[in-house]
Amino acid sequence: MDLLFAAVGWIGAVLLLAGYVLVTQSRLPGDGAAYQLMNLGGSLGLMASSAYSAAWPSAGLNLIWAGIGVLALIKLARVGAST
Repeated sequence: MDLLFAAVGWIGAVLLLAGYVLVTQSRLPGDGAAYQLMNLGGSLGLMASSAYSAAWPSAGLNLIWAGIGVLALIKLARVGAST
């Protein structure tokens, strides 16, 4: 089980870092759905791994990060639905 949660955490870290690199290099818009999905997936992976390891400050931070991602995706969906 330790290996599973470590892998989930590493996948989450890669998603967050890849999203940041892509936005920084202007290969992905920071206000787009792809970036927000990468952030959401990455934060959920890190949150799960952190919670499993009882690293509660990190788990809490990633829970908030995931919430921000969900709100951004809802906003994007509403904007898309109104056009």
